[in-house]
Amino acid sequence: MLDLRRLVLLCEFARRGSIAATATYLGYSASAVSQQLAELEREAGTALLDRTARSAELTDAGRRLVGHAEQILSLVEEAKSDLSSHGNIPSGRVVVTAFPTGAIAFAPILARALRRYEQLTLRMRQGHAQNAIRDVQSGDADIALIDIWDNDAVERNSSTLRFFPLLHDPLVLVLPSDHALAESTNIIDVATLRNENWMAAPAGEPSRIHFDRLIGAVDGEPPDILWEFEGLGALLVLVSEGLGIAVVPGLTLAAGVGGIAVRHLPTSHTGRVVLAVVRRASIKRPAVSVTLKALHGAARELAGEIESVSLAYRY
Repeated sequence: MLDLRRLVLLCEFARRGSIAATATYLGYSASAVSQQLAELEREAGTALLDRTARSAELTDAGRRLVGHAEQILSLVEEAKSDLSSHGNIPSGRVVVTAFPTGAIAFAPILARALRRYEQLTLRMRQGHAQNAIRDVQSGDADIALIDIWDNDAVERNSSTLRFFPLLHDPLVLVLPSDHALAESTNIIDVATLRNENWMAAPAGEPSRIHFDRLIGAVDGEPPDILWEFEGLGALLVLVSEGLGIAVVPGLTLAAGVGGIAVRHLPTSHTGRVVLAVVRRASIKRPAVSVTLKALHGAARELAGEIESVSLAYRY
């Protein structure tokens, strides 16, 4: 008989790539993980890991068992979800991992929507897309709120995960409230702003890559003057202080920074897509189901707020 807890360890080893990393992630000692995997090998009757003095990797049998284990663990969770769904009362803790600006934008609306469920508690934390998806796969999180800047950035064909599109988050131009263009009704050509004091995320960040494409569209070169800052929210604060201008995703405005003017750009198709990721087996669990419903409601509300900005600054 294969022990379910040891199957979980094997799946985590497949995700983390080493016994040490698996132990660190799960909070065990490396020797404990190694011993449990060795016991699983005895249960399976075959070698699952190819061990050397400094490393270990899955054997062919190990990889096959990982595939079976993922299905087995998914079926176990699906059975639990099915049983709990008949109770029909959302309870327990739901863990949502979200990208930083998404956490700030969604958290207040989500908390208000879930407050009526007295037996339900929400834990929201921040994380990048790939790590968040891994947390959902491993069961460390129930839902991942992720942002995708390119359609092929995340592989969405999964037998164990469901991806729910929530909203499109366009890039917007943010100016100090006393900027000469703050109240202009003309179409803003960003090429005419190349000599402004531009601020953006560091090179390599998704928003920076799209910023470079947008601003460099004229001659392929980025602006001569560019200040780099970590955190899109920090950019809004600096713009409000009159230190420069920036292009940020619309959801960043949920931080509520004052002293800025916002203009939508002609290239309104540029931006990111926000999705919720959940294990297929957990969708029926009442706590997860009501949280997903609340996320969709929050997305509609936030999309309306972004659109109202567009209406307020229609060019």
